[in-house]
Amino acid sequence: MDTLVLEPCAIGWSYNGDWLRIEAYGPHGLRLRASNRPPREASAGALLAVAPVAPVVSRDGAVARIVNGEITAEVDLQGRVRFLGVDGRVLLEEKWRQRDTVTKFWTVGAQEVRRISALGIAGREFKPLRGDASQITVRFEAKPGERLFGMGQYQQPNLDLAGCVLELAQRNSQASVPFVVSSHGYGFLWNIPAVGEVSFATNGACWKAHAAREIDYWITAAATPAAILRNYARVTGTVPMMPDYALGLWQSKLRYRTQDELLEVARDYHRRGIPLAVIVADFFHWPVQGDWRFDPREWPDPAAMTAELQAMGTQLLVSIWPTVDPRSENYAEMAEKGYLVRANRGIDIQQEFLGNTRFIDTTHPGARALLWDRAKRNYRDLGVKLFWLDEAEPEYSAYDFDNYRYHAGDVLEIGNAYPLHYAQAFHDGLRDEGETEIVSLIRCAWAGSQRYGALVWSGDIHSSFEAMRNQLSAGLNIGMAGIAWWTTDIGGFHGGHVDDPAFRELMVRWFEWAVFTPVLRMHGHRDPITPPAEPFRDGVAQCDTGAGNELWSFGEDAYGILRRYAALRERLRPYVATLMTAAHEHGDPLMRPMFFDYPGDPRCWQIDDQYMFGPDLLVAPILAAGLRERDVYLPAGSWIDGWTGAAMIGGSVHRCGAPIDRIPVFIRAGAAVAGAFTDD
Repeated sequence: MDTLVLEPCAIGWSYNGDWLRIEAYGPHGLRLRASNRPPREASAGALLAVAPVAPVVSRDGAVARIVNGEITAEVDLQGRVRFLGVDGRVLLEEKWRQRDTVTKFWTVGAQEVRRISALGIAGREFKPLRGDASQITVRFEAKPGERLFGMGQYQQPNLDLAGCVLELAQRNSQASVPFVVSSHGYGFLWNIPAVGEVSFATNGACWKAHAAREIDYWITAAATPAAILRNYARVTGTVPMMPDYALGLWQSKLRYRTQDELLEVARDYHRRGIPLAVIVADFFHWPVQGDWRFDPREWPDPAAMTAELQAMGTQLLVSIWPTVDPRSENYAEMAEKGYLVRANRGIDIQQEFLGNTRFIDTTHPGARALLWDRAKRNYRDLGVKLFWLDEAEPEYSAYDFDNYRYHAGDVLEIGNAYPLHYAQAFHDGLRDEGETEIVSLIRCAWAGSQRYGALVWSGDIHSSFEAMRNQLSAGLNIGMAGIAWWTTDIGGFHGGHVDDPAFRELMVRWFEWAVFTPVLRMHGHRDPITPPAEPFRDGVAQCDTGAGNELWSFGEDAYGILRRYAALRERLRPYVATLMTAAHEHGDPLMRPMFFDYPGDPRCWQIDDQYMFGPDLLVAPILAAGLRERDVYLPAGSWIDGWTGAAMIGGSVHRCGAPIDRIPVFIRAGAAVAGAFTDD
């Protein structure tokens, strides 16, 4: 029996109820779907509907082949798959170790490749679960010397992910965005929002979904990492255009408790002559979780507050939590309509922070519409343009993913898409209001979140140099996963006493680095903490707040440095705007590893503690306490020291001074951005 099928734009294979289909999808891209269940209509997952392309489909004896631009897929009579680049090199090949009697084997050049084995290991594996889902495993052959980047945001120092095991799940400070870029010239999207795991081991890669209905992935090939990311952007989308006002300093702390307190901070920035782009009304400004409105006892006139801020050139950002307390004015309607997350066992309580709450189910279109309706009525109609979508994983008090289900399915099967739909609710609402430059600060993301204006921040991280080091790799890898907008809590979130000299050093070093990230944003829960005047009010638990977190909160010496760097960021705004345009038009990350701009330099593939901020600025943060110098590698070419103006010749390592008020920054010779440093 012939198991291979050729279609005008796809090739397929089927045997004994198992099936596989590979279709051309976007420029230089292929999408593979496979299952042991009857075929069904494809779920979009992270992918957009794209214009059809015309691949070349053919068959050579026992092998079917599809060619789409620079990538080729081959399938043999047993359904085994491999992908090749434009030069015929094998990019990725399924790992099979089984006995067979097939007479046609893969060949590499003139050499026949035989992989007959008694192990009984399959490249694709389905273990049926209840219903129509299966536990899915996909295995690929090892590629010696391969380096891997992307996959979202993980709290670890590893930039190169080769050798890493990564949980495919959303947690506070962890964002699973399963797109990986290989040094061997391909990009791979695991288009399955299921909770799972990937292992990039030296003896082969292994992708697992704990519960899914089919295998679904997309792969592309290109000569450079930049081209790979651009191919990916064409099928998953790019960020909207970042509003110009958002390119400056964002001010936040945990938390401004009243309208007067927030306004006084903004006025103080204005009096000091420090431009303030955004100021934040953080969580628990509401009467009850799930009300999504200001409590009039502390916030008597939000419209007047917003108007005064805008007159000073500052936009108000308002925190939204997806938690809903049974005492909320919206709870009864949401419970009745099935708009809340449900438990598979036990009671419907998913978080117990200052109340027993449930999460709004963002996978439900009706729930998204209701959430935006309340946000529009209580914030947007009062002049608020920006929203902070917190708790976006969502952050379950117990991460028992098998115990929760959404409108779209069990969390094990579709849970990683929650933050994408959370951002979608506000993007679509603002779009319908006529906004085109849409940005929402959000604590998590999945593949495709970028198209909904997701500005991801790295969650509730610790105030330490170790955490700062992890954020550098996290920011670079999430950019390589297609999320161009990213930021951190400068100085970390947990801990940090405003009077501690060690913390002040950390704050200075973190701020110096953050000037060269997509969004410059102050936030953190600073010590000493102030408890609420009333632990409970109207039976509702009240939230504490932290010490000051403004530029002047850490002593005069630190203030002088932070103010100087804030002024530098203002002068860099035209340059940052050009990077935002490239992100919008092409999907280019603002922060990128050295190899992104210098793919032909082998050393740039190994460097993990310096990076490019756009094509013209090389940034080398100080990532440990007490350091006053560090080595910096300059790729071949001519460079300018950003601080001294000295000309430097690339192609070697330079020992650079780094006094407390300076981190090494180098400018590509001839770049217009050099003028931003001369006024310092």
